[in-house]
Amino acid sequence: MTGEGLRYNIAESPYNRLGETTAEIVGGNLAMLAHLTGSVSQIDTDGKILFIEDIGEHLYHIDRMMLNLKRSGQLSKLKGLLVGSFTDIEDTDRPFGQTLEQIIADKVKEYNFPVAFNFPCGHDEVNYTLVLGADYQFTVNENGAELSLHVAML
Repeated sequence: MTGEGLRYNIAESPYNRLGETTAEIVGGNLAMLAHLTGSVSQIDTDGKILFIEDIGEHLYHIDRMMLNLKRSGQLSKLKGLLVGSFTDIEDTDRPFGQTLEQIIADKVKEYNFPVAFNFPCGHDEVNYTLVLGADYQFTVNENGAELSLHVAML
């Protein structure tokens, strides 16, 4: 909004996958994205950085929604995956057997794009702003990740 560059640094995660890309960022709430699959409102993820977040879901729901995105081809041509806040995630009395990070990492393990977890955007007290539809430089290395947007002055 000020015409200055926007840059976020994200803490490292053992589930991050290293890499660098520049692409448009799309996405949002995982439940909404999964429910739009196959409809005219399904987002185009080809060649994009996908951002996902959610609130109040069970781990088995997240597994099913990520599998839905994978089987519909929405993960196969990504240039990057940015995993935001997953707030108030629940398990069942009989544990699902995987953490949130393990579920997501498992669904994208066969692809070669960078992945960063724990981006503070979603339904938490700290909630960074993303400009969906804008191009970002996305770098994930052993120290964490950086996401930067540079807005040209008008």
